[in-house]
Amino acid sequence: MTPVDAIIARLLSLHPRKIDLSLERMWRILSDLGHPQLRLPPVILVAGTNGKGSTVAFLRAILEAAGRTVHAYTSPHLVRFNERIRLGAPGGGALVSDEQLADTLAEVERRNGGAPITFFEITTAAAMLLFSRRPADVLLLEVGLGGRLDATNVIERPLATVITPVSIDHADFLGDTVARIAAEKAGILKRDVVAVVAPQSDEAWQVIERQAARVGAPLKVAGQDWTVMSERNRLVYQDQDGLLDLPAPKLFGRHQLDNAGAAIATLRAVAPTRLRVGAVEAGVVNATWPARMQRITQGALLRLVPEGSEVWLDGAHNVDGGRAIAAALADLEERVSRPLVLVVGMLATKDFEGFLGNFTGLARSVIAVPIQQPKAVPADAVAAAATRAGIPAGAADGIKNALAGITRLNLEAPPRILITGSLYLAGEVLAANGTPPG
Repeated sequence: MTPVDAIIARLLSLHPRKIDLSLERMWRILSDLGHPQLRLPPVILVAGTNGKGSTVAFLRAILEAAGRTVHAYTSPHLVRFNERIRLGAPGGGALVSDEQLADTLAEVERRNGGAPITFFEITTAAAMLLFSRRPADVLLLEVGLGGRLDATNVIERPLATVITPVSIDHADFLGDTVARIAAEKAGILKRDVVAVVAPQSDEAWQVIERQAARVGAPLKVAGQDWTVMSERNRLVYQDQDGLLDLPAPKLFGRHQLDNAGAAIATLRAVAPTRLRVGAVEAGVVNATWPARMQRITQGALLRLVPEGSEVWLDGAHNVDGGRAIAAALADLEERVSRPLVLVVGMLATKDFEGFLGNFTGLARSVIAVPIQQPKAVPADAVAAAATRAGIPAGAADGIKNALAGITRLNLEAPPRILITGSLYLAGEVLAANGTPPG
C-alpha cells in the first residue's frame, strides 16, 4: 500500500455515509486550513448530469492552446486518485504527484483532527489547498454531485458557471424528477456571474431559468445565445460575436459537439476579445477524456478479442448517457458496418433496464460482467435485462473472459465491441489493459 492509499483508507473512515450533502463540514475544514478557497485562481464551475468531464476537457485544451496555465479538478477517478487533480504549468499541466498528494492529504488530515467529514469533502479541501499554493490563470472545478450542497460550491464569485445537460441520475440523493435534480444543479448560479447552459429538456430549462432570475445570473443559453452543429464533418459554432468553422472534435459522438459548444460559449463570454480562433481549433481537436467513447488501440486486452475487432470504452451509466453513446454507435455503423457486441457491468443504483433499452436493434449481443463494487448488479441480472430488451445476452465472470468469449459468437465479421455501463468498470478495464489515464 502506497502512502497515498494509506491516507485515503483512513479518510474513508471519517464519516460513515459516503454521500451526505451539506456545506457545514466543508466550511469548517476550509476555515481550519485558512480559507484556501479565497486564494484560488479565477474559477469556472461546471455542474450537470452528463458531459461535465468532457466540457472541462474542452475548456482546458482550448485555454492551454491559448497559452494559459490551467488547474483542473474532476471526479471520480478511474484508476488512481491522482487523476482528480491536475496542476497547471506553462506549456501544459500534469496530474498531481504521489509526493505532493500524500503531503497535502496528510496536512489536511491533521488539521481535521478526526472530525466527521465525507471523503469527497476532505479531498476537495485538499485539492483547493494545492491549487491555492500554485499560481494559474484559471481553475476548472467540476461539481461532484448536484450543485447546491456539493463541496465545490464554496466559491462565492466564480469567473463563470456552466450547466451541462440535466437528466435522472443519483435520484436517491438529488430527487426523482428532472425538475428536482435541475434545482440542485442550478444551486451553483451566482449573482452577476455569467452562466452557460447547454441543451436541456423543457423541464430542466424552466427550473434553471427561474433560479437564474431569482439570483440575478446572466445566461448564455444553447439554441438562444449560441448554437453548434455539424456540417461536412466540421463543427460550426455561432453566437452574437460571429461564426467559427472548426475541425470536428477528436472526442467522438454527436453529444461532444454540445460539450465543445458549451466550452466555447463559456470562454467567449468571459474573454471574447482574447480568445484566438487558432486556440479554439487546436483545443477542439486535441481535447481528450478517458472512457468517453475511447478507442482502445493498444494494451493487454486486445490480445483476447477476434483479430480485426474495434474496441471502445465508455463509462456511461444512466439512460441519457446510454442514448448518447447509442447515437454515436449508429454513426459509426453508417461509416463502417460491423456486428456490435456490448460488454456491460452496472450498479444497482442505476436504471440498467432503461440503459440497455437504448441498444435494442443496434447490438447483436450483450455479455454481462460483474463490477468489483458493493452495489454491483449480478451479471446474470444484467443479462436477463438485456434479453427482456430484445438483445441476446449471456454472462461472464470478468472482463477477460467476456472478451475472450466473443470469438465463440461466430460473427460474420470482426466485431465492434463497446465496454460500458459504469465508470468503475471503465477503471477496471484501463487497469487490466495497462493503459491508465495520465
